[in-house]
Amino acid sequence: MSVVVGYIPNQYGEAALEAALLEAQRRGTSLVVVNATRGDSLVDERYLGEEGRRGLEERLSATPVDVELRQAMGPDVADELLSVVREVGAEALVIGIRHRSQVGKMLMGSVATRLLMEAPCPVVAVKP
Repeated sequence: MSVVVGYIPNQYGEAALEAALLEAQRRGTSLVVVNATRGDSLVDERYLGEEGRRGLEERLSATPVDVELRQAMGPDVADELLSVVREVGAEALVIGIRHRSQVGKMLMGSVATRLLMEAPCPVVAVKP
């Protein structure tokens, strides 16, 4: 079993990654880092390019946790993450979320909402 984290190269992804590393260490399990896009990788700044991937792999190699980095491309980011969660039998899923206004809390992002509602494991939602 593993902890899975949805990662994007910004403050929200970094907060999720940090929390996921701690969660995997606490549980004594491995970590699967998933960087996903809807398929527009050439224009999606949240999808790691080759240089970004190498840099992240280098950073993760220095952690005490066994880490696997995956990149997924498909029509729906939530589906891609849920697929990995099910495939590895994840103990937990960690995602980064942003601060929202009172109205925004009712209209949470569709990816975060789907992950919270459909994940077959506990979901840890963190803010930077």
